[in-house]
Amino acid sequence: MSNFNIDSTKNRTYDAIVIGSGISGGWAAKELTGKGLRTLVLERGRDVRHVVDYPTTMLQPWEFEHRGQLPYEVKQENPIVSKCYAFYEGTTQFFAKDKEHPYVQEKPFDWIRGYQVGGKSLLWARQTQRWSNFDFEGPARDGFAVDWPIRYNDLAPWYSYVEKFAGITGNKDGLDTLPDGEFLPPHDLNCVEKYFKEQVSKNYKDRHIIIGRAAHITKAQPIHLQQGRAQCQHRTICERGCPFGGYFSSNASTIPWAMKTGKMTLRPDSVVHSIIYDEKKGKATGVRVIDANTKEMIEFYAKIIFVNAAALNTNLILLNSTSNRFQNGLGNDSGVLGKYVAFHNYRARVSGEYDGLLDSTTDGRRPNSGYIPRFRNVYKQETDFLRGYAAGFDGRRIEYNSSEGIGEDLKANLGKVTRGGWSVGSHMMGETIPKESNYVALDKTLKDPYGIPQLRIAVGYDDNDEKMVKDYLQQMTDMFEKAGFKNIKTYDSKQAAGLDIHEMGGARMGKDPKTSILNKWNQMHACKNVFVTDGASMTSTSTQNPSLTYMAMTARAADYAVKQMRMGNL
Repeated sequence: MSNFNIDSTKNRTYDAIVIGSGISGGWAAKELTGKGLRTLVLERGRDVRHVVDYPTTMLQPWEFEHRGQLPYEVKQENPIVSKCYAFYEGTTQFFAKDKEHPYVQEKPFDWIRGYQVGGKSLLWARQTQRWSNFDFEGPARDGFAVDWPIRYNDLAPWYSYVEKFAGITGNKDGLDTLPDGEFLPPHDLNCVEKYFKEQVSKNYKDRHIIIGRAAHITKAQPIHLQQGRAQCQHRTICERGCPFGGYFSSNASTIPWAMKTGKMTLRPDSVVHSIIYDEKKGKATGVRVIDANTKEMIEFYAKIIFVNAAALNTNLILLNSTSNRFQNGLGNDSGVLGKYVAFHNYRARVSGEYDGLLDSTTDGRRPNSGYIPRFRNVYKQETDFLRGYAAGFDGRRIEYNSSEGIGEDLKANLGKVTRGGWSVGSHMMGETIPKESNYVALDKTLKDPYGIPQLRIAVGYDDNDEKMVKDYLQQMTDMFEKAGFKNIKTYDSKQAAGLDIHEMGGARMGKDPKTSILNKWNQMHACKNVFVTDGASMTSTSTQNPSLTYMAMTARAADYAVKQMRMGNL
């Protein structure tokens, strides 16, 4: 019997364990296996294999039973996830359903999740901007949160490293607020977007309209072909899964790359309960998993553990990882675990119309849009709110078909395209301030279907956010007016936090173990062989999309972790 136990334990022992297979988990798997470590990747959801498990990716609109729309029953059963822009008949298989994964809202919060191999990397909007020193220095300069323990120069080579592998399209714009990267050929702004760019340059010295930077292969390089990926086809139905691998996802890129090493074991349907801490050894020794199908609890063991379950689930796992040494959650000597959670404010939009350039229109599709980098409070504090916002911008020709007539007349009218002027629009992406009052915690009584405490979420807006929304609407209206746009309308959705799908913090990085969970290497201050490189690690949110920064941080942390392990320090 003892031999059986020894063999069983040996069969469940690896060099490294990665919790989660999304954007950061996929990168952890790639880097750790690439450095020779036998790595177990735990994914709470089902397996989704590249190409073969994208059931709707080649369907035409008329092939959907409900023409892409959500049936009433699905909306009623999923009041939260059905608010997400990407949740429709062609994508429901990639979203976690509300009823199956309950949580508690102390403040209104729409938690959007994708539980499968690849996580939300199948669903993301693929915008990939580098952060600048203005972002990493923000907390120290403005006096909120805690100072980041890293700066742009720490991440710059790692940004380059992950950009080359992932495939990022963009233009070298030479902006100090938005560092240039290793770009594939850029998409182009259309004529009305270029017109707006010219008008903004004429009227403002500190504002810029650029083409977005996005994780799309516009010209496949050898490294992309080695991954089995091809050029983006501009189908703009990315959220169904891309059979060409034209955009970056764990499924198309990092997971199969790690699998090719022969060092990776992928275990889907594995809901992580907690991390095991050995008080005699003074470090984590493994992970407790509940098999999603059998509900059996199983333990796996490893020398180093990367926690990449996505920000709020990572917080949940760490909070649930208790021991005599860590009674309030793993590594939580500071007491800040689960606190200082922040997100991006997407509430505000501005629309308008332009009646010029009527001799032009757009051709084809573009999985990208214009982008306006942050221009508020960059070089000095100039408003009554802290930090700032970035914005999207796009323009398109107004087109419509007549539905008048019956029979042949109707068919003929439907085939005629009537063009009007141009519609233009912008949406805000504002930075929210990490505050102790924005937190997540374990519910003391409610459990999920696996017997794990449900997460209580108390994350919402404050007065700073309201002032920022007001300023964005005013500034964008002024920019539209100066460009000669008409019929300008402003809109504040008042949507709950969460629909931005950019939650960050709770296990933040910092210089001082008394006020942070992680050091500059994304390594736990108090438990050195545990690393957190997903959104939970973020000290502040900046205005840029965070996924590229997760990739760079993960590659950097994995490099450090393996070196430390081989030196005998872990």
